[in-house]
Amino acid sequence: MANEVESTPNSYPMNGGIGCHSYVKNSHFQRALLHAAKDVITEAIVEKVDITNPWFNSSRTLRVADFGCSVGPNTFVVVQNIIEALELLYRSKRHNPEIPEFHVFFNDHVHNDFNTLFRSLPFSHRYFAAGVPGSFHDRLFPKSTLHIIHSSYALHWLSQVPTQLADRNSPAWNKGRIHGLGATSKEVREAFSAQFSKDLQAFLNARALELVGGGLMLLLVSGLPNEFHSSQTNSAIVLDLLGSCLIDMAKMGIISEDNVDSFNLPIYRTCPGELEAFIEKNGHFKIEKMEELINPVRGDPPDFQMLASHLRATFEGALEEHFGNEIMDELFERFTNKIGENSHIIYDQQYIKETEIFVSLKHRVTDYEV
Repeated sequence: MANEVESTPNSYPMNGGIGCHSYVKNSHFQRALLHAAKDVITEAIVEKVDITNPWFNSSRTLRVADFGCSVGPNTFVVVQNIIEALELLYRSKRHNPEIPEFHVFFNDHVHNDFNTLFRSLPFSHRYFAAGVPGSFHDRLFPKSTLHIIHSSYALHWLSQVPTQLADRNSPAWNKGRIHGLGATSKEVREAFSAQFSKDLQAFLNARALELVGGGLMLLLVSGLPNEFHSSQTNSAIVLDLLGSCLIDMAKMGIISEDNVDSFNLPIYRTCPGELEAFIEKNGHFKIEKMEELINPVRGDPPDFQMLASHLRATFEGALEEHFGNEIMDELFERFTNKIGENSHIIYDQQYIKETEIFVSLKHRVTDYEV
């Protein structure tokens, strides 16, 4: 039976469908990193998966899960990379190898657009596919059923915004900002870090039960360099501009100032040192490799409309739930204009500090009895 949870995590899926504001049409940034990460994923699987381990050796079917799959097509890119790496592993380590069959599970929140996801499933896929709706902060699979776990651009989403950020009496009250990326306030940073730690522990504890002994977990986590707390980063500047649009609309009476002050995006960028410490604290996994990757399209020549559409596809669900859908078109029209007015800052190389953290984790279970 799945674990009981204290509360239902917030669900802010990426924009569904295939329209101009959909995640399908506005997720090239994430897809570029998945292509760039193919070699490190292949290396991790070929070097760290032990196919003499009974959990792998005796199984005719290997089960792979992508947590936070969204609506495609990015999830299909990484799943294909994983399948090809596993096939390479079996061919290189066995004479006359019998390649196992593959069963792939695509997970995201219950409100995710699974219809669009499965309508776009590649025709030539070499695996059996299934959808698994639910929060990845909870248990989603029976014990010891998964061989490979993957998650990318997902763990920076928190299960909830720290409650003290909207409390006027709290030193962590985040008035005037809609996010905590690179927060200059120590109280705000600590509130987000504590929530991230809690959520990560829940994620790791659930996966430790679901992953077979010696199974591999591959994570791509949005981050910042160690000890970097400045709010002067590309991501923070862009979200400050989005927040300023909401403040402008509040001054015009379109929305209330209280409504703006009570809104925060449930996202957090960790750093390699903090992430390593939280994983070690959990104790269920051995860190096989951790390295920082740079998205190859970060810092590309500015495209104001593309950036605004990307942010809309990503954050509209959270914004719409709090402010209603009536203001979305005006909000993002204002946002696009502000991006254009501030492009010299947004695309200044001195502010592009973000990094993506690749982590390869191996389940510490040493009892390989199947």
